[in-house]
Amino acid sequence: MNTLELLRADRVLTVVRAPEISDARDLCAALVAGGIHVVELTYTTPDLPRHLERAASTAAETGAVVGAGTVQTGDQATQAINAGAQFLVTPGQGPEAAAIAEAARTAGIPVVLGAFTPSEVMTALALGSAAVKIFPAHQLGPKYFKDLNGPFPGVPLIPSGGVNATNAHDFLAAGALAVSAGTDVVSPADVAAASWESITTKAKNFCAAIER
Repeated sequence: MNTLELLRADRVLTVVRAPEISDARDLCAALVAGGIHVVELTYTTPDLPRHLERAASTAAETGAVVGAGTVQTGDQATQAINAGAQFLVTPGQGPEAAAIAEAARTAGIPVVLGAFTPSEVMTALALGSAAVKIFPAHQLGPKYFKDLNGPFPGVPLIPSGGVNATNAHDFLAAGALAVSAGTDVVSPADVAAASWESITTKAKNFCAAIER
């Protein structure tokens, strides 16, 4: 099952923003135990390639699909791919968006480019984005996804930023492919303290909320 198929099945991925990760393997295992298989480790975490390599090398053991997020340059894209990233995500479309997309295409992995406006969605699709991340999603809410479905029927859209257990179901009902769960599931404090049971519980609660 590829990344997009897994997202269609789970309807959620986790974005990890933490100043440190004690063990990326244990983090991924905790999330999978809670029902979330797609994990986005971001460049806001220092020494990201090391954590990606640890998570990717144990993916067969944990069952996680691990990618790199907050990718802003072609060099970061290549670095993440070399560390084992199985997908790339950008916060938006900076001057190196095309280079990032090309690095993903060459490696044979999906890229999810960030966008906010319809014009940016069009550009992301033209660059070969497998899905489009709408960020920050909370600014316009679930209704915006219904509006985007008009000109972009069938385009896989993923809301990110301000998505939580309270509003995630509404984004999905409005047509989102999947939602990005952030600190609502993976708080920096839990990651730093290696509170894996807490993360598993929060992941289970989030998954239950989107099925309501």
